[in-house]
Amino acid sequence: MLISDHINLTGRNPLVGPNEEELGVRFPDMSDAYSRRLRSLAKSVAAEQGIELREGVYVGVLGPSYETPAEIRMLRAIGADAVGMSTVAEVIAANHAGIEVLGISCISNMAAGMLDQPLSHQEVMETTERVKSRFLQLVKSLVPQL
Repeated sequence: MLISDHINLTGRNPLVGPNEEELGVRFPDMSDAYSRRLRSLAKSVAAEQGIELREGVYVGVLGPSYETPAEIRMLRAIGADAVGMSTVAEVIAANHAGIEVLGISCISNMAAGMLDQPLSHQEVMETTERVKSRFLQLVKSLVPQL
């Protein structure tokens, strides 16, 4: 999934504390946290590679447990397309430093309550292994164009 935006539900922000002025302004603008230009480039490269690339909103949560079915229903109601335990803090820090960001997430499992089976870290690892070569193909094709 190409990340178009995020919702930070981790309860944390990497910019808390004294600001490092040499890195960026105290309150960075996050309205284009995931660069439109880079998302457009990624869509073009993915199309050339025959890779289906969907776009959506990523919700960052603290973890490390998977979400409950009720939490998934809430996240969908507030606009989530995917949920994970990474990415958000790094994107905030990168934007603070003026770095243009492209976010791509490998959706590795269905959320709690969507299937009639328990969630499994093994499933996540198996899915990641299965899509690894196509994911790497996309990244390796993108990097030279950045």
